[in-house]
Amino acid sequence: MKDAGLASLSINGRPVEVASDPGRRLSDVLREELGLRGTKVGCDAGDCGACTVLLDGAPVCACLTPLGRALGREIATVEGGVAEDLQASFLRHGAAQCGICTPGMLMAASALLTRNARPSRGEVEAALGGVLCRCTGYAKIVDAVMATATAAPALPKAGAAVGARVERLDGRPKVDGSESYGADHVPEGALLVRAVRSPHVAARFALGDIQSWAARHGVQVFTAADIPGENRFSAIPAFADQPALARDRVRMRGEAVAIVAGPPEVVEALDLATFPVDWSEDTGLRDPDSAESAGAPQLHEDRGGNILTRGLVRRGDARAALAGSAHLAEVEVRTSFVEHAYIEPEAGVAWMEGDVLVIRACTQAPVMDRDETAKILALPPERVRIIPAATGGGFGSKLDVSLQPLIGLVALRSGRPARMVYTRRESMASTTKRHPAHMQARAGADATGRITGMVFDGQFDTGAYASWGPTVAVRVPVHASGPYRVPAYDARSRAVHTNNPVAGAFRGFGVPQAAVAQETLFEDLALAAGIDRLAFRRINALKDGDRSVCGQELWGVGIDDCLAALEGPWAQALAEAEAANAQGGRIRRGVGVASCWYGCGNTGLPNPSTVRAGITREGRLRLHQGATDIGQGANTVIAQIFADALGVDLASVELIGPDTALTPDCGKTSASRQTFVTGKAALLAGQALRARLLALANMGDEASIAFENGAVVLREGARSRRIAPAELPLDVLGYALSVEETYDPPTSGLDADGQGVPYAVYGYGAQVAEVAVDLDLGTVKVLRITAAHDVGRAINPALAEGQIEGGIAQGLGMALMEEYIPGRTENLHDYLIPTTGDMPEVRSILVEKPDPEGPLGAKGLGEHVLIPTAPAILNAIRHASGARLTRLPALPHRVRAAIREAAP
Repeated sequence: MKDAGLASLSINGRPVEVASDPGRRLSDVLREELGLRGTKVGCDAGDCGACTVLLDGAPVCACLTPLGRALGREIATVEGGVAEDLQASFLRHGAAQCGICTPGMLMAASALLTRNARPSRGEVEAALGGVLCRCTGYAKIVDAVMATATAAPALPKAGAAVGARVERLDGRPKVDGSESYGADHVPEGALLVRAVRSPHVAARFALGDIQSWAARHGVQVFTAADIPGENRFSAIPAFADQPALARDRVRMRGEAVAIVAGPPEVVEALDLATFPVDWSEDTGLRDPDSAESAGAPQLHEDRGGNILTRGLVRRGDARAALAGSAHLAEVEVRTSFVEHAYIEPEAGVAWMEGDVLVIRACTQAPVMDRDETAKILALPPERVRIIPAATGGGFGSKLDVSLQPLIGLVALRSGRPARMVYTRRESMASTTKRHPAHMQARAGADATGRITGMVFDGQFDTGAYASWGPTVAVRVPVHASGPYRVPAYDARSRAVHTNNPVAGAFRGFGVPQAAVAQETLFEDLALAAGIDRLAFRRINALKDGDRSVCGQELWGVGIDDCLAALEGPWAQALAEAEAANAQGGRIRRGVGVASCWYGCGNTGLPNPSTVRAGITREGRLRLHQGATDIGQGANTVIAQIFADALGVDLASVELIGPDTALTPDCGKTSASRQTFVTGKAALLAGQALRARLLALANMGDEASIAFENGAVVLREGARSRRIAPAELPLDVLGYALSVEETYDPPTSGLDADGQGVPYAVYGYGAQVAEVAVDLDLGTVKVLRITAAHDVGRAINPALAEGQIEGGIAQGLGMALMEEYIPGRTENLHDYLIPTTGDMPEVRSILVEKPDPEGPLGAKGLGEHVLIPTAPAILNAIRHASGARLTRLPALPHRVRAAIREAAP
């Protein structure tokens, strides 16, 4: 007999009953009551589309759909509403990177294909337009929807994994709805945790009678007084200054002053505006110029001023070189805060296993999380275990701890699991941003167009706390020359504290901002010298054996190869633009070019990764690699390198990790280091295990290795040898045979003038942008970007192309639309990121100039693909309209003003 209090639904063709109120969000009912967590929630406002499901075949946002609207109707979710061939096509095309938007994309695509089995590209883009993706740039998603019947590629043979377009080894859960992100694991009886946050950018505060408030509401409250350890953290321990919970002063809007924990149904309903706290608001410093002025209030009294740190690279006499130059250019550029806008807000859960605190959360740096959380909670590191959840995008912001010490505190004090999920507004208000920059630069060239010297000064707003400000300040002067020969150079930078949001790591660590200034300068010089703009860059491009502005001798330099690869597309684009403009009218076509380089890993600091591999008694091959895969493909690429180094087929490799209890430290996923650094450690581990097996079997270097029926079989010509792991004694790691290898890139610290070896490997790239500019409205449409990037060795070409397309999408957003304004753009409706309708055609050219230090010649890629996009677009706008843009983003009113200023 049906319970009168239950409502009936049909989900994926099966009847279910739920007890929720008819007004409850359908997304909550699916996820929290029915456990169908394949439907993701990124905004609760219908802006991101991650929660898209089908209601009687039509796509709807489940977060905006009340349960009552779904009664008596057929609901389809990713768990059962997607055809297998569409899922397979997503895997085949590399359409799922981090995967958080994938369920929504699949559902929107399923609705389209049901009514139109052969849609055009435009129809696919329109159907997917309501679902946002921050990783892919959409191209491979659209390709996957248009080609659902393509055949699956065969797995590469042993020794042939590197260079193959291998599907993501972790891809299947991303397309079938089973991937588990930070908000998806909910232990029974878990407390829900919410934070009380400051509405002010700067204030003193006093807590009221929190015990009575907590008792009245049936919750627990934790404040800074409950933190047992050192209540401050930072990505760089020497600069630790940010409290997990503020004690009596807040330095930024959104800073947490207390957390509330209790039963989910109680905590969800709380009005935290009633929390007893008295605020005494301060004026606050809202811009770096004010913060640097004489007598300005100090955000951190122990720093002796508001300048967090400085960076310097100096070589030769730059000012004398400029004085003797035939051509001179100068520029002043300002860029804005940029929000990471990953579709997954911060989320995680903590629980106790004996005396070990276990935290499962979205992160890019599990070992850093462990160490910071242990310090805050006064625990030895071995009593904290970090298990990274699948991460729905990071791009740098999830390098910093956020909720880890908060949920850890609740679990530690209450003994119960504690879960926390940021709202979209909370995430955007309280987490890190790209540094706004104010840059002034000058450069010169001789009569032949060769760069003579450059002077650069950059002021970076690092916000209220340090985060990665020191890294940005040090990295920018190294890179501000671009990948060019600059014989005389003086580049300085500083990170300045304000009461603005914390500025941290964001795909490029300040280099994208510097590239805008540098490439604008070089555009000026090419025009002044009367030299073709791409030819000017080739004249000045670094070559093998050249020395960088840090005095480092460089090898494996691929920038000229990238520029050479663009010669044909450049000439074609210029001809097409000229022909289009000859027709007259207010729409003008333009073509721009820009280059980049990027040092992979930490700047002049130790940067090791350790990889372990073992063979179990049952004859299974396990690879322990702790590099977090946030969508870039580390799980697949590192396994490809390891498999080829060992000489086995990829299907034999069983991945373990990342997990601080199970995998060695592979460092943080940042600075384009994982393919290079962890990949090199995996290469060494594979080679070491191969050597062990060959020695054990008394076989030569040419022997093949295979895992067959619980044994390792080695063959060399007519000879074969079978090794039975079950017959070998177990080592200290519990394996029949195991190896562990560490790789730390050979770098050196920089001296007082910034001279030294900051990075062992650099990636290079160049892009040509084609745009259409409306001279009356100031609107810009990017038509095509051709991107040539030197990857050294393309370990997985499909994943490399996906990184290029995704980086271009973020670079386009930085150039044309993305401007985070604290307190005003804290949702994905007011803060705009590119959609399917904004993306141009992207043509990727993979250049492979091997690096002598990289694994099998490979270089990093993820960071530097974004760097040339914005300057290439700006240079194209200038070519089309004469508008020289020096304020980002290039919003229509700014483009119109620059057009008027350029008019004769």
